Amino acid sequence: MNDLVMLALAVVLSWVMVMTAATLRTRTWTFAGMFRALSNRDALPEPSPVAARADRAARNMLENLLLFTAALTAARLAGADAARLALGAQVFFWARLAYFPVYLAGIRYVRTALWAVGVVGIGIITMAAIDAAR
Repeated sequence: MNDLVMLALAVVLSWVMVMTAATLRTRTWTFAGMFRALSNRDALPEPSPVAARADRAARNMLENLLLFTAALTAARLAGADAARLALGAQVFFWARLAYFPVYLAGIRYVRTALWAVGVVGIGIITMAAIDAAR
């Protein structure tokens, strides 16, 4: 799949992560949680460990999505090699897709390794942008 498809999939993944975090935090599957989710959320209960991990994972995804999008935009504007962009985007997306359930499960070192693989994907794109801009 090309880089733009991977970007669109990363946006969808980000949305799923944010919604999962919100659902776990508000406990929307309960009657009280449904009303809490529809409120201003001024009085949220303490998050469960998995809800707190989901929230941190979602925030981390949004931070990395910003870097991914900026790198991809720079690379596209510089006319970078499409194959390198697709590779970097695929590395980023698939690492981030695997990262989410691993983080939710609380698997420490694998989570960090998957985060690092996602950063490598951004690095591939960034290097392609730099090479094309020269």
